[in-house]
Amino acid sequence: MKFKISASVAAVLFTLIAPIASAGPLTSRLESGAAIRIGFANSPPYAFVGPGGEPAGFMNAYVITLLKKMGFTQIEVVTSDFSGLIPALQASRIDIVTSGLYIKKDRCNTIAFTAPMLKTADALLVPKGNPKGLQNYEDIAKKSATMTAVVGYATIDSAKKFGVPPDRIMQLPDGPSVLAAVRSGRADAAANSDLSLQAQAKGAEGSVEVTDSSKMPESTFNWVAFGFRKNDSDFVSKFNAAQKEFLGSPEMLSAVAPFGYTEKQLPGSTLLEWVCENR
Repeated sequence: MKFKISASVAAVLFTLIAPIASAGPLTSRLESGAAIRIGFANSPPYAFVGPGGEPAGFMNAYVITLLKKMGFTQIEVVTSDFSGLIPALQASRIDIVTSGLYIKKDRCNTIAFTAPMLKTADALLVPKGNPKGLQNYEDIAKKSATMTAVVGYATIDSAKKFGVPPDRIMQLPDGPSVLAAVRSGRADAAANSDLSLQAQAKGAEGSVEVTDSSKMPESTFNWVAFGFRKNDSDFVSKFNAAQKEFLGSPEMLSAVAPFGYTEKQLPGSTLLEWVCENR
């Protein structure tokens, strides 16, 4: 026996089925009562584990506050080396990368970014007095200096772009290792975002200083966002809609203020599509 479905019935069925078909794995997990798993490396002031074991840093404060406004209060924390975060996301061991990912063209091809939530600039961490006079990547290249950065950081590719050879870039697993390399003289400079380096310098007992980020080429200015899986685009759309009202609000600025994020770091009107294409 054959059954026919009228156009009106088919339309109703499509309406009912379409949301289910388009729901990504994160939406499906949340509908089953699961928690949202945020993943980050210990990289103050962006994201780190607080003294009581809680997720701290302005990225975590931002995302947890926004998710609660969206109605999601169950949060699980997964920490990792920075280089392991995107693989963990792709393997579905975490749902959101909150470590302060620079939006880069190659990353845009791999994961789904939210709209930008911060604009930042690279800088260098150097020994007190900046004995080699290093202000940017070109200085490192021209003066045969050695730099260090955390494995997987975008600053490594930026340094190579401006002529620093790979054999003079020391890649280390985390921020404390990078700081130790500069303080011990094993590296002449460390490259990271200005915000991260300022936080490191505060705890270094005056042994290091941070260069002026305005001395860096304009092309090294970066935008930061949260990272999701590509097939969670439905949730990313909802997140972006909520962020549009949240970003720059008094509530948002209050949540991130303890970690050094101010109105100066707001991303402006730059669109994700432009950043993905040009960075």
